[in-house]
Amino acid sequence: MAHTQRTPVIAGVLLAAGGGRRLGGRPKALLEHRGRPLVEHAVRALRNGGCGPVHVVLGAAAEEVQALADLSACAVTVNPSWEEGMGSSLRAGLASLSGADVDAALVLLVDQPGIGAEAVARVRSAYRSRTALAAAAYAGERGHPVLFGADRWADVSTGAVGDQGARAYLRAHRDALRLVECSDVAQAYDIDTTEDLTHLE
Repeated sequence: MAHTQRTPVIAGVLLAAGGGRRLGGRPKALLEHRGRPLVEHAVRALRNGGCGPVHVVLGAAAEEVQALADLSACAVTVNPSWEEGMGSSLRAGLASLSGADVDAALVLLVDQPGIGAEAVARVRSAYRSRTALAAAAYAGERGHPVLFGADRWADVSTGAVGDQGARAYLRAHRDALRLVECSDVAQAYDIDTTEDLTHLE
C-alpha cells in the first residue's frame, strides 16, 4: 500500500490583543472596515489563505470583541498580559496550539488589513517541514505574515518579550528564513494612529 503523505496542518494565529493606545484607546480588533470589525477581516484572510484551525489572541476589551465580532469558528485565547506587548500575545497564541496536531503556525496581525488571503496563501505555501521559517516580504523588507514550523515554537516563545514579538528570533535565524515577496498582492501598512484610519473604508 502506497504511503500517503498527509497534508500539513498550518494553523492561523491572529494577534488581536492591542489596545490601540495611539487611537484613543479603541481596541484595534473592533475598528470597522467595510462594515465589519477588523478582526473578522483578518480571520477571513487566514481561512481563505488555507489556514486552519484559526486561533485568535484577544486582550484589550476582549469581552466586547467577542460580543461584537463573529469568532464562532475560531479558538479564542484571552491574553491577560496583553499590555506587556506583542511578545506576550505571540507566546499565548503559540501556547494555545500546544498539544494540537499542527505542523506550523502562520502569524498575522489584526491591524494590517492590506494583507489578505493571497499573501497568506503565498507564505503558507513556503512550508516544507516542521522547522520551516518564512515571512512575507514587501520590496525585500521582511513583514507579516510569518510562518513558524512547530519545532521552532519553544525557541520563538522564549525570545518573545515586550513589543518585540519574534523580531530578535527572526534576526538571529535570518539564514534559515525564507522571504516570500508579496508586494504585488498585499500592502503592509499598520493601523496605529488616527491618520492611518484613512486606510479603512
